[in-house]
Amino acid sequence: MLFSRFKRQLPTPDEALPGRSERPFSVPARHAVLGNPIEGPYPEHLEVAVFAEGCFWGAEKAFWTIPGVFATAVGYIAGVTPHPTYEEVCSGQTGHTEAVQVVFDPSVVTYEELLRAFWEGHDPTQGFKQGNDVGTQYRSGIYYTSEAQRVAAQETRSAFEPKLRENGYGEITTEIVPTTEFYFAEDYHQQYLHKVPGGYCGIGGTGVSCPVGVARTDES
Repeated sequence: MLFSRFKRQLPTPDEALPGRSERPFSVPARHAVLGNPIEGPYPEHLEVAVFAEGCFWGAEKAFWTIPGVFATAVGYIAGVTPHPTYEEVCSGQTGHTEAVQVVFDPSVVTYEELLRAFWEGHDPTQGFKQGNDVGTQYRSGIYYTSEAQRVAAQETRSAFEPKLRENGYGEITTEIVPTTEFYFAEDYHQQYLHKVPGGYCGIGGTGVSCPVGVARTDES
């Protein structure tokens, strides 16, 4: 019963697992598809975005295929337990959600374009689940790294929610909060669907187009 309860509600700091002071596993140095550093350091002109939309395997693949994305990585964010493992996150007792960190070149792909991929890539109305995947670690989230990202996330949510309602969906449950420490997931999770092309992918879009106005600063 305890495990079941934590799959349906977030633990308090007193209830969360204690975690550890250091990461208990290694992470690949380079992206298996793009060949760039996963953890950095990144070139100064690049920006970082973090999204959660259910199982992070499929979400990561969707982002690494976008031109202008320098690197992606899967991991855990918005929880309590420091340096969690996948098994701990899946217990529901760390408070984290499965997330994707996206390092991108804003002169090639805008943050608004990434937001469009995020909103259209999953169903953001399901709360602590995504499709058949149930648990707090599958909640939808945008973890902004700047005020400009916060504003863009809120504006696109406001634009997309009426379109969802028109198509029979409910209220958006996506959390839009400042980024916290992103804990990289284990080696075998990174670029999983490249390593296992026929692997499970539990996310799916709503079929509704997000009316995001894409603003560019370049003249090309």
